[in-house]
Amino acid sequence: MLRNVAILLTGAVLALSSQLSHAQQDMSPLKPSPGSHVSLFEFADLECPMCARQNPVLKDASAKYHVPWIRHDFPLQMHVWSFQAAVNARWFDTQPKKLGNDYRDAVFASQSSIETKDDLRSFTDKFAQQHGVALPFVLDPQGKLEAEVKADYALGVRLGVHQTPTVWIVTDRSGGAAPYTEVTDFNKLYTALDQAVAQTGHGKK
Repeated sequence: MLRNVAILLTGAVLALSSQLSHAQQDMSPLKPSPGSHVSLFEFADLECPMCARQNPVLKDASAKYHVPWIRHDFPLQMHVWSFQAAVNARWFDTQPKKLGNDYRDAVFASQSSIETKDDLRSFTDKFAQQHGVALPFVLDPQGKLEAEVKADYALGVRLGVHQTPTVWIVTDRSGGAAPYTEVTDFNKLYTALDQAVAQTGHGKK
């Protein structure tokens, strides 16, 4: 009897601790893109196999539902080239054709063939050539792009991100919609998006 009570108390303490931890997190950055009622808000690691698997799912969902896809970097320390890949993507973001997301998609699609930083450099050189862009000898001389990636990582920590991909469906709360819902099952992503757009009263166009 006492053992059962102890187990129940332990469970209650853990649940309360989890609630308090969540309450202490500042979730205010989880907002849709300006002018949008619903957005996908993602933290990803370009070397993460699960991120590569879900990347086309998110891309298709964004296109089908006409919702912005807000992509953030969360390079994990155990991955040898993910941080540099994130910096590379930031550089392509600065180009006139805005190739950053194309680069991210290409990295995910070719992820299994990139094992080292040298592999990544060769892949990046080829990608730049294919898109008519000349890579500078020093990609980020002032460290601004690295700072942006680190700022994204810090934001993820602030939001309680501990794995990749972490994705939320965020809304502007119109129609009484929940401000954000974490996607824990990508097989149910479309169902969750259906609910979000219905709650905001702004369906697919």
